[in-house]
Amino acid sequence: MAKNEQKESNENGDPGNSYGKFMGIAFQMIAIIGIFSFAGYKIDESANHHTKWVTAALALTGVFISLYLVIRSIKD
Repeated sequence: MAKNEQKESNENGDPGNSYGKFMGIAFQMIAIIGIFSFAGYKIDESANHHTKWVTAALALTGVFISLYLVIRSIKD
C-alpha cells in the first residue's frame, strides 16, 4: 500500500518538477525549429535563391516535428 501512496504523491506533487519538464519541452521546440531554419537558410544562401522557399519549408517541417514530439511527451 505504501507504493501506491508514493506513486500518487509523485503524480500530483511538486509543481517545480512539472515546470522543469515543460521548460525542457519548450527549449527542445526552440532547438528543433532553429536547427531546421538555419539549415534552410544555409541551403538558400548557397543556392543564391531570391525567395527563401527552402528556409520556409524546413522551418515549417521543424514546427510539425516539434509539435509531434510535444504531443507524444505530454501523453506520457
